[in-house]
Amino acid sequence: MPWSVLSVMDQKMMFVADILRGEEPMTGLCAKYGISRQTGYVWKRRFDLEGPAGLEQRSRAPLRHGRSTLAAVTVRLIELRKRKPYWGPKKLLKVLAEEDSRVTWPSASTASEILRREGLSRPRRRRRGALPLEQPFGVVEAANDTWCIDFKGWFLTGDGRRCDPLTVTDAFSRYLLAVQIMAPVTPAVEAWMDRLFETHGLPGAIRSDNGAPFASVGAGGLTRLSARWAKMGIGLERICPGHPQQNGSHERMHGTLKPETCEPPSATAAHQQVRFDAFRQEFNHERPHEALDQRPPATLYASSPRPFIVPRGDLDYGTEEVRRVRSNGEIIWRGGKLFVSEAIIGEAVGVAQRPDGHWTVRFADVPLGLIDRMTGEIVRFGARRPPRTKTITEEPKKPSGM
Repeated sequence: MPWSVLSVMDQKMMFVADILRGEEPMTGLCAKYGISRQTGYVWKRRFDLEGPAGLEQRSRAPLRHGRSTLAAVTVRLIELRKRKPYWGPKKLLKVLAEEDSRVTWPSASTASEILRREGLSRPRRRRRGALPLEQPFGVVEAANDTWCIDFKGWFLTGDGRRCDPLTVTDAFSRYLLAVQIMAPVTPAVEAWMDRLFETHGLPGAIRSDNGAPFASVGAGGLTRLSARWAKMGIGLERICPGHPQQNGSHERMHGTLKPETCEPPSATAAHQQVRFDAFRQEFNHERPHEALDQRPPATLYASSPRPFIVPRGDLDYGTEEVRRVRSNGEIIWRGGKLFVSEAIIGEAVGVAQRPDGHWTVRFADVPLGLIDRMTGEIVRFGARRPPRTKTITEEPKKPSGM
């Protein structure tokens, strides 16, 4: 027959029985059963208090993890999350640490787990990201080097009216300069941008997509609005069509703006604008920004030293030949007429000869086209855009003799 194998519980019961008989001292019995005297006394004490149940195997896990989050800390985290339902763990912890630096706050991953456990957070679906561009535009090293502008996608307010919010941000500090409802037409945008220029000064460049009223398919991508900005000495930057990641920080702001202010839309445009204004205040002065080392944008933004002056008169083209754009968008050149652009009717353009004999036409610092020295025809340039691969600009059809 097989040997009988004693369980751990059986051995504990035999040990206790021997102790109770009192025939052998504790030291001898512990040596006999291969346990320490401390373990022997623990078993006896548990048996005296609980009987056989006291000898059952117990978990060795500590009753309270040494690094478990204190209940008070958890409560404060949850309370702040309820006040700021769209803020992530890093932003919440940044604010809490500033409120009370004496507390050892949990890590962002622990805070995320707490919020998820409390039903206050859900994992965000990750989208396939586009490859980053090295430096598609001018270098942004300080506030007002570049402003980004766009219209957030339109929607209907509760009364059935269309709402088009114009958004403007500073690329360096992420400062939200404007979230303003207006018609997406040149007069409205021009008037509002003039107000921003008066308040904050002029930026070095304005970055936009290729839609109206910021850009066109005409010479240099100019519109009446962007031509006015160019005349002020503001550089014009356009992203490549279908590449919103080239204006990534601005698009990321839109991703935050929509759920916090437009879902669901307000009853009227006036009520919606109140929500936009409150969002702008919090975004600039309260909300920590991960790209800014968890600082709010207002800590890095300062107005531009370039004052706003309404552009008047003609631009100075130095020694270049100057031509006036007629009411039909044409200029007179060598006895003929060349169509340039209707966006700059009434303005002066400069025409300079290149070493190869062809002529370049420009308005401010925007190249408009190339006049062929042989045929006298003009080939217009498209809008300046960042490189898609290795090329810097789209090459126009080359004039003859090149």
